[in-house]
Amino acid sequence: VFKVTPTVQQYDWGKLGSASKVAVFAQSAGLSDFRVDETKPYAELWMGTHPKSPSFISASGETLASYLSKNHSLIGEKVIQKFGAADGNLPFLFKVLAIEKALSIQSHPDKETARKLHAQQPDIYKDPNHKPEMALAITPFAALCGFLPLTHIATYLARVPELAALIPQAILNNFLVIAPTADPTELVSKQSLRDVFSAVMTAQANTFTNQLSELTARYETGSVHPEEEDVRELVLRLNAQFPNDIGIFCAFLLNYVKLSPGEAIFLGAGEPHAYISGADIIECMANSDNVIRAGLTPKLRDIPNLVDTLTYVAAPASRHAVKPLPFPGALTSTLYDPPISEFSVVSVTLAPSQTEAHRALDGPSIAIIAGGEGKLRWGGTSLDITRGEVVFIGAGTAINISATGNGEELKIYRAFVEA
Repeated sequence: VFKVTPTVQQYDWGKLGSASKVAVFAQSAGLSDFRVDETKPYAELWMGTHPKSPSFISASGETLASYLSKNHSLIGEKVIQKFGAADGNLPFLFKVLAIEKALSIQSHPDKETARKLHAQQPDIYKDPNHKPEMALAITPFAALCGFLPLTHIATYLARVPELAALIPQAILNNFLVIAPTADPTELVSKQSLRDVFSAVMTAQANTFTNQLSELTARYETGSVHPEEEDVRELVLRLNAQFPNDIGIFCAFLLNYVKLSPGEAIFLGAGEPHAYISGADIIECMANSDNVIRAGLTPKLRDIPNLVDTLTYVAAPASRHAVKPLPFPGALTSTLYDPPISEFSVVSVTLAPSQTEAHRALDGPSIAIIAGGEGKLRWGGTSLDITRGEVVFIGAGTAINISATGNGEELKIYRAFVEA
């Protein structure tokens, strides 16, 4: 067990200065020469081996990947064989996000698509890996995730003339006929949804800006159908952050969810989503930085690839929920185990002076201390830990976690992989 130094990403959507947990954690995590600028955004804290922004061994400054490549026992032979991790590259990337304004409407490619995009546009899609991801709320968190059920989209199309005006009449009529009775898993339903989504996202700029102007003016005057109340505030907020952006219309096509602390969602390949507001979250994903964007962003938009690679599964937001489970062998730890093999996350909350034991895992893990102070013990060794610090725990290492008795609870998030 040893401390590692994460890295910080300063994207435009991040929280400013010390209002960002990313900045607060970075101050304690050993980043050299790090000083918080209250006028700048601090969006993401990266913990892992991705070559774009790798973590380092705090004691030596060596990259974590380099160190692991020479110490395979810390990864575990099963993980090395399953994920090709002999070079020290972990199969997951662990993050803290501090979100001030909406992230882009986006999806992540599957492995085959990632390899193709990386080969075609390596300056944009910088690795050949897929990027399924899980978001776990630290504070209240709003997001768009996955397509709404077809009947819900049909209701919006009937009640929101500004949305319907973006869609050619034949495509609109076909969808309204299919939606009430169609099986959303059937190809004809998915094709109809794809036609609607593609029509919206490729609408001519003068058309959608005029319709958006009419929509926001109507919402600002309070002329709203009851079915629109759920998204009125969202549309106005997104328009204030990204004026005249086509991505705002995704509020009528995607599930709008609000998560409380401790709740989590999982987004697989080809699932459209956007993190919206008010959140500090823990995020874990396969070790990739591939993002296909289409709206609510100043970055490159790749609408053709987004339209081509979505799954077009229409379902309630509950489809994306990750159910918290007891962590086997522990008393108070909570497991979040999404339906992929690259990672799981454990949340640990200990009252002052409380202790917890974690069994030896058959793979490596990275943990961030999100609050409080305490101590990790393994074998005959111990390590003091405090808020913002990040530690690596090698495969096969059972640990005991204890909180100090200073009146503050100890909060830890731990990402791991087992083969």
